[in-house]
Amino acid sequence: MDTNEHGRDGGVLETVDIDRSDPDYRAWLKEAVRKVQADANRSADTHLLRFPLPEQWGIDLYLKDESTHPTGSLKHRLARSLFLYGLCNGWIRRGKPVIEASSGSTAVSEAYFAKLIGVPFIAVMPRTTSPEKCRLIEFHGGQCHFVDDARRLYEESAALAAETGGHYMDQFTYAERATDWRGNNNIAESIYQQLRLERYPEPAWIVATAGTGGTSATIGRYVRYMQHDTRICVPDPENSCFFDGWTRHDPLATSDCGSRIEGIGRPRMEPSFVPGAIDRMMKVPDAATVAAVRVLERALGRRAGGSTGTGLWSAFKLVAEMVEGGSTGSIVTLFCDPGDRYLDKYYSDSWLSEQGLDIQPYTATIDRFLATGTWSA
Repeated sequence: MDTNEHGRDGGVLETVDIDRSDPDYRAWLKEAVRKVQADANRSADTHLLRFPLPEQWGIDLYLKDESTHPTGSLKHRLARSLFLYGLCNGWIRRGKPVIEASSGSTAVSEAYFAKLIGVPFIAVMPRTTSPEKCRLIEFHGGQCHFVDDARRLYEESAALAAETGGHYMDQFTYAERATDWRGNNNIAESIYQQLRLERYPEPAWIVATAGTGGTSATIGRYVRYMQHDTRICVPDPENSCFFDGWTRHDPLATSDCGSRIEGIGRPRMEPSFVPGAIDRMMKVPDAATVAAVRVLERALGRRAGGSTGTGLWSAFKLVAEMVEGGSTGSIVTLFCDPGDRYLDKYYSDSWLSEQGLDIQPYTATIDRFLATGTWSA
């Protein structure tokens, strides 16, 4: 049987064959993927810390300590997934820069992976990003490109990619799809494995703040896929649109200014934010966030970034509800990154004064809760 097509004049058409195989590129790609996967093999699991609560409550509160990753934050997982996604899609090429729009921690982690595989990295960030994050990006060989209006991060990043021939990673679009939410030692699977020998191995709640929305999407999908009864709570800081967009079912919700809590909260509903994977949201005052991280330092001797405080405040409120309802169980929230990146912000009384934030009423709420189990904010 003749499998060739016939032309209009009855002649036989030749098969058009374009082979873009590039052995040198494939060899580079294979080595790059190996290096990124080797990093996962070394560092995917992180500690699960217990926050001290009164034993008689019958409730265990854990913090998944993502600050122990090589680049010191939860974003190390995301950056690894994004690099594997970009490499395997053929988007990241040898010698061409990777560009990312970031408020800091994702850029630190992506700079690390760019250096690991030997490509340039440019972070497009708000000018208000903490100096320590900028130092860490440059330490890992990255370059900082600042914008005065955080809403211009996306277009500036895309323009830089077009200008340089590089790849715009676009974490806010690809975070929820780059991670394997079914398992493969993602953060959700890691949490459940570590809780396996605890007295309440299936948590009542997992609390995950949202920057891209990728972490809450991964955890929410995994919980449903594995048929757990755990519910997902996403706290949102001031000056972020996620809470309003979720409550109003409005995918076009926006905020007029950026979040003071670095790493979480966005001025638009990001493509990676998956509302249907979330059971509950809370709008947390920024002063409550700062109060919570300072209470955490007092309790564990560890300083955490602001996003950890936003989650911890919400976790305290959930614990109080369980105490009031007479139920027992466990709750997991995230220790997102270390506080030494924010000494000039959340641990600075002068910064609090400049921002007009009074944390004393919120500190009193937490102290009263930890002493009595009751919540009155």
